[in-house]
Amino acid sequence: MKYTEKGTLILDGRFVAQEMQKSIKKKIDDSGVVITLATVLVGDDKPSQLYVNNKHKQATASSIKSMHVNLPGNISQTELEDKIAQLGNDPSVNGILIQMPLPKGLNEDSVIEMIPTNKDVDGLKEQNLGKLIVGNDVLRPCTPLGVMKLIEYYKLETAGKKALVIGRSRLVGMPQVIMFGSKGIDCTVTLAHSRTKNLDELISESEIVVPAIGVPGIINANNVRKDSILLDVGISSDENGIHGDVDFNSVDGVAKAVTPMPGGTGPMTVASLLENTMKAAQLQGIIQI
Repeated sequence: MKYTEKGTLILDGRFVAQEMQKSIKKKIDDSGVVITLATVLVGDDKPSQLYVNNKHKQATASSIKSMHVNLPGNISQTELEDKIAQLGNDPSVNGILIQMPLPKGLNEDSVIEMIPTNKDVDGLKEQNLGKLIVGNDVLRPCTPLGVMKLIEYYKLETAGKKALVIGRSRLVGMPQVIMFGSKGIDCTVTLAHSRTKNLDELISESEIVVPAIGVPGIINANNVRKDSILLDVGISSDENGIHGDVDFNSVDGVAKAVTPMPGGTGPMTVASLLENTMKAAQLQGIIQI
């Protein structure tokens, strides 16, 4: 484990993600089966291209075969849904990821629902989110899953802890709340959002904080609780680089543990995507793990 000079534990997502990927690679190599992840990118958004390329690089390193489908930005809703249906019906494709956001004019919800439930490696379909709520075995959204994997790896205590999730997106905030409140994790969870009053007060009362709103430094030494655990999901960028919602230098020595940005929850999201792809293959009867 790595600590700062002031004694704060660094939750090293890069290291934990590498350990996860080593485990995934070994299981797939030992099985002798071919597992394929298909990614769909609509348009030519440069950041999205970089994200997809990184996912393919990490997939290959984990013995997962990659298939990439790049579609024009002016594609119609019907054409896009037809392509997703084609991938869904392809038995050689075990996981399907649609890079978000889609270009304006396309209905993201309708596209997501075209993915077969057992190939939804982003865990965003209504069926998978519903299964998450009732506690069934399910493909869980990758970023909140990555947060939970960090907590598990570092053996951070959660039972009875006050957890605060800032942001209520389908991708992160809402499923994160469910995961924190699930049996076995047992946090007492508060959800904050753009209409929340007295946010600083909520932050100062919380033992675990997951900010996911893209406001640089909203979590800092002026509002964090002593010995809190900070898992930074928020991300923004400017001419000075990439920033998280947590002011890392400010909370150093105050927080018990904190994720760096970059190098914290980002690598964990990709590793969780790859684990979901392997799990999807298991749900399809392709591999036993």
